[in-house]
Amino acid sequence: MIERLRTGSGGRIDLPTGTVYPALHRLERAGLICSQWSSDSGRRRRSCELTPAGIAGLDTTRSGWEEFSTAVSASAARLCCSLPAGQRCARSWHNLAGR
Repeated sequence: MIERLRTGSGGRIDLPTGTVYPALHRLERAGLICSQWSSDSGRRRRSCELTPAGIAGLDTTRSGWEEFSTAVSASAARLCCSLPAGQRCARSWHNLAGR
């Protein structure tokens, strides 16, 4: 699971085991995921799946995160545009803010 996070994020998410598994236990106790163990080539693997409550929670969290991300990007773009020409930010902030 940790390797999938690392690979899927292009290496930007590289979490230690001590971070991921306690979070999974909390999500399971909260009823947001269910997990099961299996053996694959002699190696035990734990697979997790979102529950209906987990799907609803993800939708709510994703929506909130998108609003937050849009607000931060727009604020950063406005800040960059207000700086003197020689101190302006990279053009990428304008792209993030949809300009």
